[in-house]
Amino acid sequence: MNAESDERQGVTEPVTPGPAAGESASEEAALGSRAPQFIQRSRALHLSWQVGVFVVGLAVVVVGIIMLPLPGPGWLVIFAGMAIWATEFVWAQLVLRWTKRKVTEAAQRALDPRVRKRNLILTTIAVVICAAAVAVYVVKFGLVMPWKIKE
Repeated sequence: MNAESDERQGVTEPVTPGPAAGESASEEAALGSRAPQFIQRSRALHLSWQVGVFVVGLAVVVVGIIMLPLPGPGWLVIFAGMAIWATEFVWAQLVLRWTKRKVTEAAQRALDPRVRKRNLILTTIAVVICAAAVAVYVVKFGLVMPWKIKE
C-alpha cells in the first residue's frame, strides 16, 4: 500500500510532535537532569548535586547582574548562569529554549532587507551627527583634550 491508497481508505498514521519551528532534532532532547547516572541513582546524592548546581548557577547569575551597570559582559554571564541551571532544571531549559527562539527571530528580522536599509540610514545619520560634533569641537578648541581646557 502506498500513502495515496491509505488516504483513500481513511488510514492515517499517528503524528508525532517533532521539533518546533527553528529547532533541530538535537535541540528537542528530553528535558530533565543531565547528571551522571550514578548520581541520579541515589536520591540524597542527586539532591545535593541539584543544590550544588543551583548555588553555582546563582553565583554566576549574581555576578552577571552586578556586571550589568559595571563594565563587563553582564547579559552573557547571566545566560551562562542560566545554562548552568539548565543542566539540571527543566524550567531553566525552557527559559533558554524560549530565549534562543526569540534571539533567532530577532536575527531574522534584522536580516530583512527593509530593516537593514533603515538601520543603515539611521547609522549613517548618527555618524554624520557625531562627525559634525567633533568638527565643532575641533574648530572651537583645537586638538586639545577636554580635561586640559582652561576656559
